[in-house]
Amino acid sequence: MNIIGRKEEIKELERLYATSGSEFVAVYGRRRVGKTFLIKEVFKDRMTFWHTGLSPYDRDKKYLLRDQLQTFYYSLQDYGLRGETCPKSWLEAFRLLEKLLAQKDDGSRQLVFIDELPWMDTARSRFIPALEHFWNGWATRHDNIMLIVCGSATAWMEDNLINSKGGLYNRLNHEIKLFPFTLSECEEYFKSKEMMMSRYDVAQTYMVLGGIPHYLSLYEKGLSTPQNIDLLLFGKNAKLKIEFDRLFGSLFKNSEEYIKVVRLLAQRRGGYTRKEILKATGIKDGGGASDILKGLVASDFITAYAPFGEGKIERYKLTDPFCLFYLHFIDGHKIIDPQFWQNNNLSPRLNTWRGYAFEELCFTHISQIKAKLGIAGVSSTESSWIVENTEHKQQIDMLIDRSDNVVNLCEIKFYASAFAIDKQYDALLRDRTQTLIEHIPRKKTVHLTILSSYGLKQNEYSGQVQSIVTLDDLFSIT
Repeated sequence: MNIIGRKEEIKELERLYATSGSEFVAVYGRRRVGKTFLIKEVFKDRMTFWHTGLSPYDRDKKYLLRDQLQTFYYSLQDYGLRGETCPKSWLEAFRLLEKLLAQKDDGSRQLVFIDELPWMDTARSRFIPALEHFWNGWATRHDNIMLIVCGSATAWMEDNLINSKGGLYNRLNHEIKLFPFTLSECEEYFKSKEMMMSRYDVAQTYMVLGGIPHYLSLYEKGLSTPQNIDLLLFGKNAKLKIEFDRLFGSLFKNSEEYIKVVRLLAQRRGGYTRKEILKATGIKDGGGASDILKGLVASDFITAYAPFGEGKIERYKLTDPFCLFYLHFIDGHKIIDPQFWQNNNLSPRLNTWRGYAFEELCFTHISQIKAKLGIAGVSSTESSWIVENTEHKQQIDMLIDRSDNVVNLCEIKFYASAFAIDKQYDALLRDRTQTLIEHIPRKKTVHLTILSSYGLKQNEYSGQVQSIVTLDDLFSIT
């Protein structure tokens, strides 16, 4: 089975397939994260019926229900249904599915896979009641049925299936959320394709594309990392140049409002409060605003967090690497150099971006960092920290506030060689440490931690550093 990672997910899917009862499983996660590939590779020739919803992106909404029913009918025909006409409603469509499954039933496990389920729930289609009737009224009476549904619109999956308060309440047997690859899984993927890449370049790739398998699959063997990034994002026929708009258009109705929030969040690393977001975007307060923020969080584009020292005040920040990169370098730029990365690889602009992007990568790999620090089992909260009420603005890249009364003050540096602390930087670190000490309970201790791609040079100023985390440590498997 040629699957990178996903070991626990595969084990759980096989366990559910082997049971003797009806099973209803939801698999969800960010678009392009590999949900369909996982199901296809695990079950291959064991599918009794497979259908994929029709993408609503760039389609006439007036005819979308008709088109969804038509494609479902075609899938039924592909799997052997004969002598029936195209259904005019989802109740009819699922009745035809029941008929097909009854015809094919030989007592063995019947696996029904419906991909991109949220796309099928078009306006006034009454799709959910029909799905409820299929599962509650027919499938649960057949112990050999396993229904797997997938969806990239994570908020829809959570509202209508996972946390359903209607007819599908408590009907799911299991839910599986797929997350992007970690750095170690990205490295394993490239090795499986016999593509030679240093960990420094794997990290840069992650900082541009995130751990999204589909994006990684577009890399061409034999090209350097800058060449591949230009090919995918800056070239004349760049494969990902319109991915940003397509991504949001395929996930959200009224996607312009979602994009408006994402564009705003890209402007400030520390993010914005809900109140600030509404004021800056002009989005009205209420359920609509809540749905937008909830949908973006659920789909792993943005993160909600409480900054250190600000109590329960919640902020939202953009954390999806692809969106961050696209909005920083491509969005709104009329003229784009087709070899932008190659021509600017060593420029201050890209070096500044690398520093910020590496900080986000470190937050994504906090479990690896904690494992290196020997605190994997210690409860903690992590955030950046900006201190305004000092003589000069203080910004700390990452604080790990631990339940064992230690706060790790983390300085994050993405360098092509070991980082060296000089006299001036030593004074800055001591100033930041003292500022933090003044803002935490007296029972807590501050440990200065350096997160650097190639470690720390030992010199007369390195003694105050309590721990060092390197890029290699971020590739560890936790």
